[in-house]
Amino acid sequence: MTNDALRLSAVVPVFNEKENLEPLVEELGRELGRLEVTFEILLVDDGSTDGSTEVMDRLARRYPAVRAIHLHPNQGQSAALATGFDAALGQYLVTLDADLQNDPADIARLFEWIPQYDMVVGIRRTRRDSWSRRASSTIANRVRSLVLGDGIRDTGCSLKLFRRDLTPRMPRFRGMHRFLPFLAQLQGAQIMQVPVNHRPRRAGRSKYNVSNRLGRGLVDLVGMWWLKRRYVGYQVSYEAPAGVPHGGEPTRVDKEAGS
Repeated sequence: MTNDALRLSAVVPVFNEKENLEPLVEELGRELGRLEVTFEILLVDDGSTDGSTEVMDRLARRYPAVRAIHLHPNQGQSAALATGFDAALGQYLVTLDADLQNDPADIARLFEWIPQYDMVVGIRRTRRDSWSRRASSTIANRVRSLVLGDGIRDTGCSLKLFRRDLTPRMPRFRGMHRFLPFLAQLQGAQIMQVPVNHRPRRAGRSKYNVSNRLGRGLVDLVGMWWLKRRYVGYQVSYEAPAGVPHGGEPTRVDKEAGS
């Protein structure tokens, strides 16, 4: 299957989500199938230690659309996403968590705004998280919006759909996953925000707390502020046709054999 034929790639970072993987793949495959587009599901294992690795490999053998990619050792969510971006074959990417809190049925809602927009991001209507996680997320979103002026209401919502060709120019760093809409905006991307469902965690344990979400996020925000001020953005208008040397025909340049 060629890149052009494969329209949508779902990129799912995985870290110790053994019990959630099989229902996730079944639900995700069902919802993507309803879109009537060709798709693949990339499960990117970020050094899991709970048996997720074996479950992923079994799912890849069972379902032709599933690809299991393994990192070792644990590198973090941003590294897993970057790995998925580089491996994906689709024209569009959709990202979501492996914990089943993102609802795969909402992907169709995001897809309604493609190709009018370059990126469509979810806004969780009702957070099914602890009070401390909701509070830290609210603070981080407000501070980020104030500093960057990106207008993104819920950057912590992992459910995002966007053009794959936006990803090569995104800088790769720990914490990148928190700023995907902003990094797309730097390239001139048009972004739509859509309310989506958020579900309680069914199994497993959250990998985030106030210190590693709020503290690290604010540190990364300083870097994004610097990048906004220094980012080199451009758009090529056109390239003029090659000129004709004075007094002669255009010069042909041939590569040497084997070069």
